Amino acid sequence: MIRIGQGFDVHKLVEGRDLWICGIKVPHSLGLLGHSDADVAIHALCDALLGALALGDIGKLFPDTDPAYKGIDSKILLSHVVSLICGKGWQIANVDLTIMAERPKFRPHIDKMRNSLADVMKIPVDCVSVKATTTERLGFTGREEGIAALAVALLTR
Repeated sequence: MIRIGQGFDVHKLVEGRDLWICGIKVPHSLGLLGHSDADVAIHALCDALLGALALGDIGKLFPDTDPAYKGIDSKILLSHVVSLICGKGWQIANVDLTIMAERPKFRPHIDKMRNSLADVMKIPVDCVSVKATTTERLGFTGREEGIAALAVALLTR
C-alpha cells in the first residue's frame, strides 16, 4: 500500500528572530514569526506526513495555544510525527520540499537541510529532496514579507 500527503505552510518574516529552515539556522537579518521556532519547511513536511494517513495537521497535534510548544525546535515535532507514522506500520519512502522566498538564497544550505531532515526521519538522504525558488518578486514572498513551503510525502506499508 502507498499513501501520498501534501502540506503547505507560511510564516511572516520579522526582526529579532532566528531563521530556521529544515532544522538548520540560516544566516539572515530576519526570522520567521511563530509559536515554535517557526520552521516553515518542517511544518509543511509534518502536514504532508500527517495528511498521508488522514491524521489531521500540525495545528491539531501541536496547538499554538499550548505553552508546551512555545519556542520548541520543530525537529522535535517532526520526530514525534515520524514516530506516530511508524507506530501505525508505515514507512517514509520519500519526501519533496519546495521553499518559496526571495531571500536569503538557500542553495548553499540545501545539503545540510537534506541531511538534517533525513537524520530526524531516519531515512536515507537520497530520499529527501529540498528545493528553493523565488516567486519573481510577486506576492507576499516576493515582497519579502514571509516564506512559504510546500511538501509532498510518500508513505509505504
